[in-house]
Amino acid sequence: IKSAYSWPQRDFFLYLFHKIMTMPNSQDLRKYDKTPLVSFIIPTFNTDPTMLRSCIDSIRNLSLSNDSREIIVIDDGSDTPAISTLLDICDDIIYVRQPNQGISRSRNRGIDMAKGKYIQLIDGDDYLLQPTYEHCLDIARYHNPDMIVFDVAYSPSVTITEDIEGPFTGAAYMQSHNIRGASWCYIFKKDMLQGLRFRSDMNYYAEDEEFTAQLMLHADRLFATSAKSYFYRQHKASVLHQHDRRSCIQRLENTEKIILHLQEQLNTLPQSKQFALQRRIAQLSMDHLYNTARLTHSLSRLEETCERLRAHGLFPLPEKNYTAKYRVFQKLCKSSWGRRIIIATTLL
Repeated sequence: IKSAYSWPQRDFFLYLFHKIMTMPNSQDLRKYDKTPLVSFIIPTFNTDPTMLRSCIDSIRNLSLSNDSREIIVIDDGSDTPAISTLLDICDDIIYVRQPNQGISRSRNRGIDMAKGKYIQLIDGDDYLLQPTYEHCLDIARYHNPDMIVFDVAYSPSVTITEDIEGPFTGAAYMQSHNIRGASWCYIFKKDMLQGLRFRSDMNYYAEDEEFTAQLMLHADRLFATSAKSYFYRQHKASVLHQHDRRSCIQRLENTEKIILHLQEQLNTLPQSKQFALQRRIAQLSMDHLYNTARLTHSLSRLEETCERLRAHGLFPLPEKNYTAKYRVFQKLCKSSWGRRIIIATTLL
């Protein structure tokens, strides 16, 4: 009996039959296409290996399968490659080493790489507190938020809380709350970013403030919890503990640039978002004036800062009832004798 097909044709059909029979079924395809729930982005630069390991292990210990999490470590040119102490868990992480470019570009690179539905930024010397962070994960799993706001802990011992508020729009939440500038106090959807990234010209000082304010304005479904889920490790090497003159001046200059840049964006926003951003700008301006006094102890420098803000319509601070602290500072700061009192209190 002769075949109806020539040998080349039969070879093709045999090959095609083999491919069809060995194709993964729909469940297998779902496995390969599975999107992680959260991408955890960890920038590191000469971080103590024990601290970095604690950071990564705090993620690995969460109730997330390997398919549900993505751990991206961006080594920003550490003197000794961070991977040298992580070889035993290298299958659990995505490791990228780059020339030193600063934390903003490190975070941006991690964000660009991330495949997760949500993003959590973590500094390599901090870690997540599992009992309370699990509550945040449940909010992400069951409430479809754009953004989750949680609290920070300065001690690893915390009380488990499961409260939840929301949903709010980000603008409504910002209009009635003082928000934290630190970007690691939030879980947020990657597709909510709409191209938003950290400014690469502001590393270590104030780069979070601009990012978080704009990020929150993008949120349509924001949930908040008082759960203290992120352990901020305070130590001498951390950026906010650098009190040399150069670091202090750089911090103040960067903060002022951020305030002015946010002010420029006001007219591009709808009114509801303008009100929210105006509150944030007023809060940042108050903090900036206070930090100018605290870090320099100089009345003349405080006066100069007031005049620069005045030139942009940011001083005197708006007469708003945002908080009791804001009202007191606003009244003190608008008079010369009040500014002297502010300087005097920072010397105590």
